[in-house]
Amino acid sequence: MVPGGLLRDLPLTPREAIALQQRLRERVIRRRTFRRLRLVAGVDVSVKDDLSRSAVVVLTFPEMEVVESATAERPVEFPYVPGLLAFREVPVIREAVRKLSTRPELLLVDGHGYAHPRRFGVACHLGVELDVPSIGCGKSLFVGRHREPAAKRGGRARLHHGGEAIGTVLRTRDGVRPIFVSIGHRIDLATAVRVVLRCCTKYRLPEPIRYADMLAGGESKFS
Repeated sequence: MVPGGLLRDLPLTPREAIALQQRLRERVIRRRTFRRLRLVAGVDVSVKDDLSRSAVVVLTFPEMEVVESATAERPVEFPYVPGLLAFREVPVIREAVRKLSTRPELLLVDGHGYAHPRRFGVACHLGVELDVPSIGCGKSLFVGRHREPAAKRGGRARLHHGGEAIGTVLRTRDGVRPIFVSIGHRIDLATAVRVVLRCCTKYRLPEPIRYADMLAGGESKFS
């Protein structure tokens, strides 16, 4: 499932990492490349004491039943720099994905995708790296401006930056804080929003990301 790593030449300096982002963003495909969707995976990374732990949890779509999960750990190899989190997270995520016996058809990433100053957040980087459709689901605003979406589930507003729409601010439950949805790779924004909303069954976050967050944090059972 995993082609030759785009990050195989680590370590990079932050300046080199920014230059790589600017080159790789040209590879992002901003249209849907799939017809059916049956398996989606949530992806998350936690860092503690200079050790990163990634989790990938595969679920059926739209039923949201867990099929498989995998984790990986490795030392942190890149400093914390806003806008360059992919260089900390993608290598360890790639290791967890390699352990899966099923191939997810789409990745929901706890982080931003196109909603990024250079239009190449972690969801874009991971999608291009693995050549898998991907969506970025940010829990807080990183860049851009927007109006407040309607308070009901499904309320949405466009996220704008630099004169273009870079994502959607989406209310996934009545009255809760919205999340920030953007494309990662091989998907359009309208489809990304529909998929995320279908994956939000009881909670603010999509179920695949919620499960991955628990597993990356060390929890062994999902609830």
